[in-house]
Amino acid sequence: MKKNKVSVIMNCHNGEKYLRRSIKSIFDQTYSNLEIIFFDNCSNDSSAKIVKSYDDKRIKYFYSKKKLKLYEARNQAVKKAKGSYLSFLDVDDIWSKEKIKLQLNKLNKNKSNFIFTNYFIQNDIKKKKFVRSKSKLPEGKVTQSILDNYTVGINTVLMKRDIFKKFKFKNKYDIIGDFDLFIRLSLKYKFLSIQKPLVTYNIHGDNLSIKKIKIYKKELQDWIKFNEKTLLKNYNLKKIKLFLLKLRIKQFLSNFYNF
Repeated sequence: MKKNKVSVIMNCHNGEKYLRRSIKSIFDQTYSNLEIIFFDNCSNDSSAKIVKSYDDKRIKYFYSKKKLKLYEARNQAVKKAKGSYLSFLDVDDIWSKEKIKLQLNKLNKNKSNFIFTNYFIQNDIKKKKFVRSKSKLPEGKVTQSILDNYTVGINTVLMKRDIFKKFKFKNKYDIIGDFDLFIRLSLKYKFLSIQKPLVTYNIHGDNLSIKKIKIYKKELQDWIKFNEKTLLKNYNLKKIKLFLLKLRIKQFLSNFYNF
């Protein structure tokens, strides 16, 4: 069982609003051999107080005195992990109870390194909930599939920790760090997937801000410029470029209506 411990990476900056709900969804897992690496990225709300109120040795709390970019903070949190497997849960999202158990079962059965699942999107603004992908999720060599339609939600992923000996998130990113890493991993590893939605992503005002759209556009634009020459040898980037165009239009409209 020690060999199969799962380290759950929780990165937080002022996440008090949804934090208890997210932690509960970890402790409610049908698989209990886990630890929570809670990396507090310079919060100034009640996040620390909430986490420290749990009398559970599986929670490991770490605090950064300096505000880091999200994916630098993720790398720092991963360094603290002791489990053989890594999973991620952001403080405003939740897992289904059977997530870890189902993923570990499929990983072990297929002797694989990386698995992701479908997920729900809960839109608090429009009061709607829907499944992210109604089409079958890709498996195997998935690079082109996720370039065309990025369905690998970071909070759905379970992966072997040893992967991080060779691969890491790029510290410079705040938005697309998971996309960048998972594209690089897909070039080396075969991915597994579970069609059943096992995570709920919460969309609210904070993660739809105009500022984040601007950062998203800039990071993706730079990513395409840096990777295009290499990837175009074997892959088609038309759809990711179309998505970038949509981000530009979204940013323009946001700026226009808030002028």
